[in-house]
Amino acid sequence: MSATKTRDGARDFDFWMGSWKVRNRYLRERLKGSQEWLEFEATSEARPLAGGLGNQDEFRTEHDGGFVGMSFRFFDPTTEKWAIYWADSRRPGVLDPPVLGSFSGDVGIFEGEDTFEGRPILVRFVWSGITTPTPRWEQAFSQDGGETWETNWVMDCTPLEG
Repeated sequence: MSATKTRDGARDFDFWMGSWKVRNRYLRERLKGSQEWLEFEATSEARPLAGGLGNQDEFRTEHDGGFVGMSFRFFDPTTEKWAIYWADSRRPGVLDPPVLGSFSGDVGIFEGEDTFEGRPILVRFVWSGITTPTPRWEQAFSQDGGETWETNWVMDCTPLEG
């Protein structure tokens, strides 16, 4: 009799725990047909939250005057979905609405509703390459209910040497 191991979704972000160098590329203007990408460097440090509630990371950069951001991720074992929240020092006191989703193989897709420049949009985060030493995160916006997506931010990550 063979035993089948069930995937533990609560451990999906174990790949991300630790310290990272982050190469960022983002569109100068979002949802305006821009093809001009700007680049900057950052670091990120991720750690689990006490009691296995999820995890969080702290993102730091000197780019454009510098800022600090934080992601908070919580896993719901009932739905087997993650909720990911973002806040940063450029907008004190603001916690972005969550994106919700899960992983399938080497890719995680997380989507949610938000607003951009006063109008409703969908936001998508895609994590890929999570089984490699260099995972990638991408953010995309849709202003047509998910029919089309504009990728506007890409982060390529490499481990920081301790």
